[in-house]
Amino acid sequence: MTTTITADTTITPGNNPLLDFSGLARFDAIKPEHVTPAVDALLAKASTLVTALEAPMAQVTWANFVEPLENATEQLGRAWSIVGHLNSVMDTPELRAAYNENQPRLVEFWTALGQNLALFEKYKAVQTGPEYASLSGARKKVIDNAVRDFRLSGAELPDDQKERFAEIQEKSAALTTRFSENILDATNDFGLFVENETDLAGLPDDVKQAARAAAEKDGTPGFKFTLHFPSYFPILQYAHSRSLREQIYRANATKASELGATPEWDNTANMQEILQLRHEEAVMLGFKNFAELSLVPKMAQSPQEVIGFLEDLGRRARSYGEKDWEELRAFAKEELGIDTIEAWDMTYAAEKLREQRYAFSEQEVKQYFPEPKVIEGLFQVIQRLFNVDIKPDSAPVWHPDVKFFRIERDGKLVGQFYLDLYARSGKRGGAWMDDARARRMTANGVQTPIAYLVCNFTEPMTVDGREGKERKPALFTHDEVITLFHESGHGLHHMLTQVDEVGVSGISGVEWDAVELPSQFMENFCWEWDVLQHMTAHADTGAPLPRELFDKMTAAKNFQSGLQMLRQVEFSLFDMHIHYDYDASGKDSVQSVLNAVRDKFAVIRPPEFNRFQHSFSHIFAGGYAAGYYSYKWAEVLSADAYSAFEEAAAKGDNVVSIETGLRFQKEILAVGGSRPAIESFKAFRGREPSIDALLRHSGMAA
Repeated sequence: MTTTITADTTITPGNNPLLDFSGLARFDAIKPEHVTPAVDALLAKASTLVTALEAPMAQVTWANFVEPLENATEQLGRAWSIVGHLNSVMDTPELRAAYNENQPRLVEFWTALGQNLALFEKYKAVQTGPEYASLSGARKKVIDNAVRDFRLSGAELPDDQKERFAEIQEKSAALTTRFSENILDATNDFGLFVENETDLAGLPDDVKQAARAAAEKDGTPGFKFTLHFPSYFPILQYAHSRSLREQIYRANATKASELGATPEWDNTANMQEILQLRHEEAVMLGFKNFAELSLVPKMAQSPQEVIGFLEDLGRRARSYGEKDWEELRAFAKEELGIDTIEAWDMTYAAEKLREQRYAFSEQEVKQYFPEPKVIEGLFQVIQRLFNVDIKPDSAPVWHPDVKFFRIERDGKLVGQFYLDLYARSGKRGGAWMDDARARRMTANGVQTPIAYLVCNFTEPMTVDGREGKERKPALFTHDEVITLFHESGHGLHHMLTQVDEVGVSGISGVEWDAVELPSQFMENFCWEWDVLQHMTAHADTGAPLPRELFDKMTAAKNFQSGLQMLRQVEFSLFDMHIHYDYDASGKDSVQSVLNAVRDKFAVIRPPEFNRFQHSFSHIFAGGYAAGYYSYKWAEVLSADAYSAFEEAAAKGDNVVSIETGLRFQKEILAVGGSRPAIESFKAFRGREPSIDALLRHSGMAA
């Protein structure tokens, strides 16, 4: 007889919005005091179900085992993702305390679940049982991934080692959280105040207006600059004052380090301990190092393969990087009077060289990208490519600037997303997409996916208008437009999936070194005239981007691409080596690994005080540990995938090809993680990937 266990759904929301799964998250009602009671209830519910599922069964099936376990854990994961999201975008002391109090409890639960031998045996029973052959490909992949992940979670460890393994997970989670908090605190704490406007010569007016508004908000005279990217980067790019550039560069390059302003925010010890714990975890699981462990669920087969790939890219880019550097040094000396170019001069000199060589500036281009036109243009591309409609929608949000949209096809809801574009205090830096809710089949039908799309762009300016204060639309740099398209690509991967199994729908279950394929693919449309001419309107005149200016931008596309390629190779090799052949318990420092990589591949050496690794969140607090190479690895795939659209355009089709776009959706986006990424790529392109398109797009001969 087959026993069917269903998840208890009797938990009532009451006054706790985190326990309300009836619809969209109630962001307008969630408070820090809701976190612990919600975690209490959901952990109790999930634990009760796990206990029931541990009992012997005559026959283990998808319906009586996998499905009820997924139902219980999905709600717990969804509620905690809301808490984690708020902690990233609206950090407060109260929310941070609630998050840090409950994070160890979640880690303890998931670690225990991953080590549960009774559940592990049941997954293996499904994998080897009579039902397996009749399961869909997606369900088979869920089972196979689960068996693999149980092994990687220490399920087969001796009992005397499981306790230590769990301690490692809890301590690692606390350290990575602290790593992020130190960066956020150092970023929020810094302020560079300038009283005399003449010291800001070279800065665009909108940047000065934002700095003046920031100072007014603080109740101080003059101008305030912070370490949020839209505030500090224009100083490096435009400020004529070399001392001002040095001040902001030094502050940003030393934040969260032993050279920063506040010792308690130094991430040095955090990095060492994180690396030590990762190595210990890997050895416990039978691997020589964490890099080998990290690559098990990825496309790449070994650390040596990754290192070989990166070093090959580095060698190909070296001559281009050396040429870029020599041109910049000569220009700085001859045209700017800078005999010895320093790190804080490079962005400034590069912008001046770009202006001279291509007769345009980033600031000039920025005037053509007001937010409404950019968003409209992005949506037009998505709608045409994938035969969908994007419409404004309503939902409770965590900040007044957040917008909410829905994606429909033939009038039917496909997915929804939040759009949080602007930098602000309490919001961690960078840009990202995250899973708010996954697509899955429920008793009530298909649960449609929801995504968070988060950026850190300059917020709209408030100015004096005819009828009082008016908010002018935000203006985006072209790089910010590219970032928006990038994150939208991740969102589309999540929202356009057609897989109903939560473990492999959307981005779930996709190999980490393939997850950047859709995001980097979308970036390419930001360089197409047929796209840009419809998504631009000058801030003052409303005129579209002139073709002449677009041609200059295209000519400058690969400006200093050699240096940019080497920079990514440097970061990726550093990440791989500290997880592969670095002894974090030895006498050498993390800095020594970075220095060794730079000795081999860097054309430009940052100053001795530069501590970029202390805020390298991707690998120390994100999911990219021993995986940062994914950006270049997936760029090979994305460039090659986009070349199919270029081929369609060469045959007379629009580059935003509906036919090719629907095929991309069918073979890449829709299947999510239900099959290996290389199979999805080959199904789309009809062959193995080639590096040629990446080198061509980067201006480097194959």
